[in-house]
Amino acid sequence: MSAANTAVPQRKARWQTFYGGLQKMGRSLQLPVAVLPAAGILNRLGQPDIFGPDGRIADWPDVAKVLSGAGGALLDSSLGLPLLFCVGVAIGMAKKADGSTALAAVAGFLVYYNILHQFPVKPSTTPPSFQNPGVFGGILMGLMASWFWVRFHRTKLVDWLGFFNGRRLVPMIMAFVGMVFAVLCLWVWPPVGTGLTHFSDWLSERGALGSGLFGVANRGLLVIGMHQFLNTFMWFQYGSYTNPAGKVFNGDINRFLAGDPTAGQFTSGFFPIMMFALPAAALAIAHCAKPHRRKEVTGLMISVALTSFVTGVTEPIEYSFLYVAPLLYVAHALLTGLSMGVTWGLGVHDGFSFSAGLIDYLINWSLATKPWLIIPIGLCFAVVYYTLFRVMITKFDLTTPGREPEEEVEDVTKA
Repeated sequence: MSAANTAVPQRKARWQTFYGGLQKMGRSLQLPVAVLPAAGILNRLGQPDIFGPDGRIADWPDVAKVLSGAGGALLDSSLGLPLLFCVGVAIGMAKKADGSTALAAVAGFLVYYNILHQFPVKPSTTPPSFQNPGVFGGILMGLMASWFWVRFHRTKLVDWLGFFNGRRLVPMIMAFVGMVFAVLCLWVWPPVGTGLTHFSDWLSERGALGSGLFGVANRGLLVIGMHQFLNTFMWFQYGSYTNPAGKVFNGDINRFLAGDPTAGQFTSGFFPIMMFALPAAALAIAHCAKPHRRKEVTGLMISVALTSFVTGVTEPIEYSFLYVAPLLYVAHALLTGLSMGVTWGLGVHDGFSFSAGLIDYLINWSLATKPWLIIPIGLCFAVVYYTLFRVMITKFDLTTPGREPEEEVEDVTKA
């Protein structure tokens, strides 16, 4: 075989390895994200309008402190969230990870975090959020913990240091790695953080357009499972809000949950898509299935539509047509951006702790601005999605679920 003929399979193999790594990274980021519903519910129940002098349960004001403290610990953009992402990424990215992987990640992160806080930044010169990379730093520490664990968890030292063999060695290594990484961040992060913030400022200043661009990019990165990487900065680090008690909150989600009326630019527009549009798309896919498979596909689509509507978990619907009908996904990404722009342009400020489903919509109703507008906006997008999906599927004969060639359909009645 000639060199030219061997180069193509090699490039394909390298791309598959790279793509597989990105998908694994995306799945790793989902692990800490799964904690956020608990954090959001606890934080919401700890707001003054639930418990406290102005709340519906005014006899138990101290309960609000307990609940808000519990939720705030997980949503803390300085310690709680970065540590969650650090441990989640370390476990998700390491091969055959175990408890020692998480311990190594925690050891390295605590050293890194404490060193950074030995050098507080003066608010008068640089925004305090530049003191550390926040969630980004946690993700990078998790990646390093996974790499060092895979590399050294079976290392054997000389006999007189045998106690520190293998898995006991990695946390010690990570302590030194955390120290080096912290020193590096003190030098590198200020200009990087400044650049990211300038870009975020530009996006935020674009108003509805900026919100729309974020929506398109968010859905576009879902293709490789990296949308959470984009979300981390905008949702958990960008922007700041100081509540009446003097506590500072960073990130679109944290600011919204803390009562910032200006937050929600990068979250509001997901509600019409996740609660209305994608369930309508699922219905269109079911109606376009072949007659003898329509009952089977309808049951599946109803299930994933309810998941999207109630919880805001959309991947089961999106992956059902992403790779078999990418043209539909392009339309979906663009329409998501349109929803983000329209919703923000109409003055809707809403947010979530986990995703834009019914649960977060109801829990955060009293914190939102014009949340009722999400319903008519969502119904309009539902009509657009249903019509567009039916027309495109039938016109271009797209092989969405229920329309595959018969030889490709698995007979689930046989072992």
